[in-house]
Amino acid sequence: MDLSLKGRHALVCGSSAGIGNAAALELARLGATVSPLARNAEKLATVADELLAAGAPAAHPLVADLDDRVALKAQVEAHIRKHGPVHILVNNQGGPPHGALLEATEADFLHAYGRIQLASHLLVQLTLPGMRQAGYGRIVNVLSTSVREPIPGLGIGNTVRASMAAWAKTLSRELPPNITINSVLPGYTDTERLGELAGQMAGRKGVQPKDIEKGWIAVTPEGRLGRPEELGAVIAFLCSPAASFVRGQAWAVDGGRLNAT
Repeated sequence: MDLSLKGRHALVCGSSAGIGNAAALELARLGATVSPLARNAEKLATVADELLAAGAPAAHPLVADLDDRVALKAQVEAHIRKHGPVHILVNNQGGPPHGALLEATEADFLHAYGRIQLASHLLVQLTLPGMRQAGYGRIVNVLSTSVREPIPGLGIGNTVRASMAAWAKTLSRELPPNITINSVLPGYTDTERLGELAGQMAGRKGVQPKDIEKGWIAVTPEGRLGRPEELGAVIAFLCSPAASFVRGQAWAVDGGRLNAT
């Protein structure tokens, strides 16, 4: 099975922690040059060292904010001019805060849609020329199982992630051969983001975060939270030559939680 990513350049969003970090490390282990993207320069410097230790031939940190797409466009264009075309794009962004959909304001929707949907679309447009030139492209979106079963209390996140799933499926019909787009749908995964979400939900319900976590584990047949590296492995596979015939799919990596297929 051909998993080698030698000679490929990967741009991984949200790679300073959690699933994005795990994906970046796995891509490095497969031989890719990795450009980790996040807002925190200090954390990215540490990530770059980790990527080189994992086997990446080079690591090029990109400090950028997905909320500022005017600056993002200029930064990514400059990054590509300096470090070469991108062949692999991992769209991964933190979700909106916990809250009921009926309480959401227009500003809440626009902020989440901009960071998640519009930033992803911009990055595809910016990286696609390099993929076309190489005759090789992999785009993987980190979404949520909520695109199939909405998660209570994540009203805006449910809405925007579902939009992303439809966007990705549509692009799978428009992208040229050898350039694929797929999505992974994480279940309850042990990340900083999940810990923050547990705290938000616990505060609203008047319980402890550990009680929220126990509820998540109770509905997961594997009987535990997922590990970021488990998501990273699936993402890396979808980026590899071995996944060349996987296109327009949304893979749940959730320990069996989803009832829908």
